[in-house]
Amino acid sequence: MEAVNLSVRVAEAAPTLEPEACSSSPSPGKVVGSTPGGAALPGREHPVSVFMVLVVTLLVLLIASTFLWNLLVLVTILRVRAFHRVPHNLVASTAVSDVLVAALVMPLSLVSELSDARRWRLGRSLCHVWTSFDVLCCTASIWNVAAIALDRYWTITRHLQYTPRTRSRTSALMIALTWVLSALIALAPLLFGWGEAYDAELQRCQVSQEPSYAVFSTCGAFYLPLGVVLFVYWKIYRAAKFRFGRGRWAVLPLPATVQVKEAPHKAEMVFTVRRPTVAFQASGDSWREQKEKRAALMVGILIGVFVMCWIPFFLTELISPLCACSLPPIWKSIFLWLGYSNSFFNPLIYTAFNKNYNNAFKNLFAKQR
Repeated sequence: MEAVNLSVRVAEAAPTLEPEACSSSPSPGKVVGSTPGGAALPGREHPVSVFMVLVVTLLVLLIASTFLWNLLVLVTILRVRAFHRVPHNLVASTAVSDVLVAALVMPLSLVSELSDARRWRLGRSLCHVWTSFDVLCCTASIWNVAAIALDRYWTITRHLQYTPRTRSRTSALMIALTWVLSALIALAPLLFGWGEAYDAELQRCQVSQEPSYAVFSTCGAFYLPLGVVLFVYWKIYRAAKFRFGRGRWAVLPLPATVQVKEAPHKAEMVFTVRRPTVAFQASGDSWREQKEKRAALMVGILIGVFVMCWIPFFLTELISPLCACSLPPIWKSIFLWLGYSNSFFNPLIYTAFNKNYNNAFKNLFAKQR
């Protein structure tokens, strides 16, 4: 009877041990199956939905296309000798920063988004590496846009003083300052103890939320270059309107006799200087002027996309630490990835307005065949 009672006790105790064994999973992120009755176990708090699959797929495609498109621009600039000059070195610097965003920053950000409650499970050291590269590459990308705008402004307004040699030196200096300033902003928390990016208790990894650093980083990484590009483009628009709005004159040979003919748009002035006679008349845009118009339009679109992509994120980054408030996590993620998408749009914009890039792409793929 004692043996029977012991077997009964064991049989009764067995079901109570099974849930404990199932619930104590060796890895907190492991997906646990459902019970025979269909109830979900604790390991499966957030079932995968179709919407989540679509979002993850879009983000993966965004990362891959950003990396490949910027890499294509870099390879083209390196292989084509005609691109080894200004402004293509500024474009190459922008492509380098955007490639690093796609290769080092966006994948780890996606891993953080997919984790339960956006917890960081990759450790403190990798958290510091990720946040440092995040600030470094995004800041460099933003300042490279400002450098391209400055180069275009000086090309239009100071085309006589802004010689190729001066332009080359100035662009090299702007690239160096861009990366030095970006590194200073990114490494300031580590070098000067300006806040902590990793919270071990909450398993959270984010850029330092110290209010003073928030003001310093957002102003240095966004608001200062934003002021530069807006001011520069306003000056570009005024200079272009002044230069391209005036009538231009072309020299045309005329017969020996003086002729006065009616011009379609502007009056024609005829000067007789013995023989031959020359006439000055209004003409259409020259090749150089058309090229400058396209470049000014390209800079305008580049700046507009840059502002729309980054301003929601940097507004929240500046306001949240100062007012000790925060947006819902879903909006933080939307604003962050909207900013990342600027690295995808940059190469599309400055190659769409430059036929040389399109021809170089065709030649590059033709040679590969």
